[in-house]
Amino acid sequence: MPREITRVGVVGLGAMGAGIAQLCVEARVETVGREVTLDLAERARDRIAHFLTRKVEKGTLEEAARDDAVGRLTLTTELAELAGCDLVIEAIVEELEPKRRLFAELEPVVGPDAVLATNTSALSVTEIGAATERPERVLGMHFFNPAPLMPLVEIVRAELTAEDAFETAYAFGTRLGKTPIRCHDTPGFVVNRVLIPLLNDCVRVLDEARVTPEDLDVGMKNGAGWPMGPCELIDLVGIDVHVHAAEALWEKLREPRMAAPPRLVAMANAGLLGRKTGRGFFQYDQR
Repeated sequence: MPREITRVGVVGLGAMGAGIAQLCVEARVETVGREVTLDLAERARDRIAHFLTRKVEKGTLEEAARDDAVGRLTLTTELAELAGCDLVIEAIVEELEPKRRLFAELEPVVGPDAVLATNTSALSVTEIGAATERPERVLGMHFFNPAPLMPLVEIVRAELTAEDAFETAYAFGTRLGKTPIRCHDTPGFVVNRVLIPLLNDCVRVLDEARVTPEDLDVGMKNGAGWPMGPCELIDLVGIDVHVHAAEALWEKLREPRMAAPPRLVAMANAGLLGRKTGRGFFQYDQR
């Protein structure tokens, strides 16, 4: 049976971590957000408050509910403050060794029944869990960006994940208002295993078919029924994020379609990262 989650820790309050923390506080769950500096943590809380205020302005959230939600978020720079959490979700830099170090440090801090989840999009959950003494409580909870808006969360079973931990995470995904799916720890899990090579193919077509990003997006929306064009989607995800995930899949699978196209690598190196920098395939108003 799934265990009840009353207190959640979120480690890393960047774009993904802050979004996950927002989901937790909106679901009336006491949440501890940990960042390396208090300044970064406070900026994340301000972003969460800003997004909740926008919901108030749109009439989808009461002002008192917004205040209560923000009040459920506690900020810290100390891992020790996560001691009372039933579930800790890691959302730090997408690199294996920092994640392994974090999980090794987290394990003696939290209680023996606490579930430890990684939000990795492409790394091996099994390898992350191997850094702990009890890998049976380690699993993946892969949210999609932006976490408060995207309905899916992949619940990823590593090689040694225990059934009760897995079902606890699945039930918590539902409690957050998400649509969870169960999957095993394979490169890219479900969505990225399919989507990343497909988006890479779309980018290669830009050069091979000498089509514009605008026309490619129109073609995929009106010819394939996509709700968003591939260039617009990569801009939303972040070109650097896409390149990093593609490189991780290429490293694991050595399938040519997984490798990031040179055009995307060049854009990432030039700082053209999409919406977050104001320019990728398209230009965006940063106001």
